[in-house]
This record gives sequence, C-alpha cells and structure tokens, in this order.
Amino acid sequence: MKKKVYQILEKYIDEKIILEKPKDAKFGHFATPIAFSLAKKLRKSPMIIADELVNKIIDEPNFKEVTAIKGFVNIKLSSEFLDEYSSYALKNENKFGKSDKNKKILLEYVSANPTGPLHIGHARGAILGDTLYQIARHLGYEITSEYYINDAGNQIEMLGNSVFLVGQEEILNLSPQFPDEFYRGEYIKDLASKTAQKFGETIFEDKKNIEKISNFAKDEMLELIKLNLQSVNIEFDGFVSEKEMFKKWNNSLTKLEKNSAVYTKDDKLWLKSSECGDEKDRVVVRDNGQPTYLAGDVIYHDDKFKRNYDQYINIWGADHHGYIARVKSAIKFLGYDESQLEVILSQMVSLLKDGEPYKMSKRAGNFILMSDVVDEVGSDALRFIFLTKKSDTHLDFDIEMLKKEDSSNPVYYINYAHARINQVIAKSGKNIESLSDVKFSSLDESAENLLFNALLLPEVLEDVFNQKAPQKLADYLKTLAGSLHKFYNSHKVIGADNEDELLKLLATVAVSIRVGLKLIGIQAKYKM
Repeated sequence: MKKKVYQILEKYIDEKIILEKPKDAKFGHFATPIAFSLAKKLRKSPMIIADELVNKIIDEPNFKEVTAIKGFVNIKLSSEFLDEYSSYALKNENKFGKSDKNKKILLEYVSANPTGPLHIGHARGAILGDTLYQIARHLGYEITSEYYINDAGNQIEMLGNSVFLVGQEEILNLSPQFPDEFYRGEYIKDLASKTAQKFGETIFEDKKNIEKISNFAKDEMLELIKLNLQSVNIEFDGFVSEKEMFKKWNNSLTKLEKNSAVYTKDDKLWLKSSECGDEKDRVVVRDNGQPTYLAGDVIYHDDKFKRNYDQYINIWGADHHGYIARVKSAIKFLGYDESQLEVILSQMVSLLKDGEPYKMSKRAGNFILMSDVVDEVGSDALRFIFLTKKSDTHLDFDIEMLKKEDSSNPVYYINYAHARINQVIAKSGKNIESLSDVKFSSLDESAENLLFNALLLPEVLEDVFNQKAPQKLADYLKTLAGSLHKFYNSHKVIGADNEDELLKLLATVAVSIRVGLKLIGIQAKYKM
C-alpha cells in the first residue's frame, strides 16, 4: 500500500519522498514532510511549498483528500484505493504482504550447549529467531535456519563426567568424589539411567568410558532440545556440529596466516582482532596446542561465508556482546565482508508467579526450564509474551497474567477480536468469497481508519524484519484488536444499511490478525 502511494507521488514530485503515518488519524492516512527538505532548494517557506504541492496532487483519483497543514502534505486514501487492497487480502491471504526479495539469508539461533534441557533464556532467543524466520519467508526472502551444536570442548566432557559420577552414586551405590563444577539435577539422573539401559551398569566402573558416555548423553540432550523446540512449534532447516567443524581448522588457520592475521606470543597463537575494532587481540590456539572457543567461531563463519548467502544473522545471548567485534574481525581476516553479518542480542528473562519469583526447576537443578513454563501457560502465551519487548532489553512478567481471560492478557484479547469477527460473519450468513467482491462506498471515518490500519500489516512486517524488531508486530496486533473492539462496541453491523461493507471491513481485520498471529507461531481462535 505504501509502495503504491510512493509511486503515485513520484508522478508529481521529482524528489526523494518520506511517508509518515500521522499521530492523529484525522489528518490523513499518510503525511510527507517533503516541503521542509525542498525549502532551502526552492528558497520558499515550507508552508508555501506544501500548498503548491497540494494543488498539483489534489485531483489524484487514488486520494480522497490532500491538505497542507503547517508545511506537511497530508493524504487520505480513496475508498477505491482501500477497496483494492482489502479485496486482494481477502482473496490472497497467504500472499498478503509477500513479494520476491531475491535475497538469500542464513539465520543461526538458539545454539545452546547440548548439556541440558532448554531454559527460559534459551526460549526467548528461540522464539525471536523463529518469528524472524517466519516473517522473512512470508515476505519472500530465501532464508535458512541453522542450529550450531556446541558439541566440542570441556562442557561435553563435564556432561559425561557428571553422568558417570551420578551413575556410580545412584546405580552402583558408590560414594564418588564430585568436583566443584559438574552438571546437576534430575535430568542427569535420567541420563545415567538411560546410559545403564543402553550399555549396561558396568559402564560406570571405568573412567575410560567417560568419552562414550559423553557422546551418548550429548545425543540424548540434543533430542530433548529438539522436543523442547517442537513444543513451541520450532523446527530447524539444519544442524551443524562444532566437533565436525574443527576438522576444518587447518584450512581456516591457513587463510588467517596467509592474510597476516595471527602471531605467536607466550606459546599461544593470537588473532590481531584489535586491528578491526576489538578492544584487544584474542587467543585462538592455547599454549597446549588446543584451539579456543573463538577458533570454533572462526571455522564456523568461514564455512558459513563459503556458502554464499547475501546476509548472515546470528542471535546470541546478551552475555556474548563482547564476541561481536572479535568474530567480525575474523570474518574480515578470512577475506569476507564482515558487514554481511548482523548480530542480534537476546536478554535474559525473569518470571514471576503471583508476584513472587518463579521457582527453579528441580529437574534442571539451578534454572527455570522452558518446558515447565510451556506446560503451565501454553505455547501461544509464551511465544507472544516473549515478543512484547525489544530483544536486547530485560523481560519480566507474571505467568498468572497469561492465564486470565480479559484485556490484561494480550493473547486472549487479540484472539477474542478474531473470534468476535467470525461470530458476526457466521451470524450474517455471508461468506468471505462473496464479501471480497463488495465495494466500499459509505464507510464513515472511523471505519476507514480501522480498514487502513488492518491493511498496514505488510508495511509492519517489512519494518519488523528490517529492524529485527518483532515486538512491533505484537504491538500492532494488540492495537488492531483494541481498535476492533472499540469499533464493534460503537457500531451496529448486522442489520446496518451498509452491512456488507462493514462485514468486509471486519473480515479484512480478521485476515490481518490471523496472518500476524500465524507469523508469531499462533493459530488464531475462531470460537472462545
């Protein structure tokens, strides 16, 4: 819709145009401050220029009204213009907002260590990533989702050792000496039990078996993580193993050496990351000859960029903020364009229950499990609430709020709007196919504004993806639902003189709610 307005204005104005949505709907559907940017060039007052532009545009048939107010040119769209987009949305719901972007994107997110079930912090990044993935696909991008399995290094060894020691304690009834750092919780006991079932209890008699236990436990945890993700309707296009990636280390290291990106000091190999904006150089190979965690990122991003995507997006926990500069420096030293990588940070979450901190999971030991919260409030509520704030800001909420059936619960409030519309349409005896051919001719201003806001969904989705800000979609849906409830409470629909027009309007609102919720991962309810 906005794109077409641009195209229309370009017939009259040979300058770069900015379109805004006025804060007060009475001024119009769109406004442009173009007169202010032309003032210096034309040596005229913005108010005079705005008046002149209005005189040029005023007879445009797609515009119902064009006015100049304090230097701004305000535009109200015609009923015919709105009708065209409404009919398209009703007849092409799956294509509403879609276009051919001709751009390939690789999106990596979650990538939690397979050493335990997903906790509530992982869930936020997972829901953020999947929502961006769904929106990108809907908009027409060729996007691939990927999970980087951190299955190399000390954490996997610690998982195996933890299962081994718990197996000795719980299954062999021994009294092993536990180290200061080990994984604890009921899930470790479950892993020990599954290990005994798979290999026999004797596997806990010899420390030489720890590597075998580590690999088995890691695989079991990865399957559990996949189940955790499926519980909130998330599936990945592909999984990449860090352990397998390390087999390519020599190739990546050769590139770094060729580009003079590394040097040796104190028997360690250092990356010259300070030359590319990092606060200091970073170790990529320890003095014992073992590559560091950063080396894994170097190999993985070398592998990513070899696959020739147009853009790479990583969603990391906020505690990885310091890694951005060093990883981008590695990308540059490998010979790629580091500006192709965008990193989105996801902050932690605090849960309350009746105003009190939510209890830690006994099964996990020291954190809140994603599965516990899904069991309590459901996938829909969890997905929506995690998208109500910008991802790099702290999120806290009371899960009891998500169980309420009133306007304080945004998921209920939006679904109620959708169900309400479908109830009215069902009562009318009309169907969407017949309503899509109805022409708008007598909508009042409040009805036109509701219709306009419903038709803004494609623009909202573009903005959401460009800014990687899915909270804007959540806000849009809440606002649209609120506008619908207000309109319904003040307007008679069934039996009105323009009943079919109003039903078409409501059906259009329902499409936007339905599509918007679907992209968040929620199926809209038809009855409540």
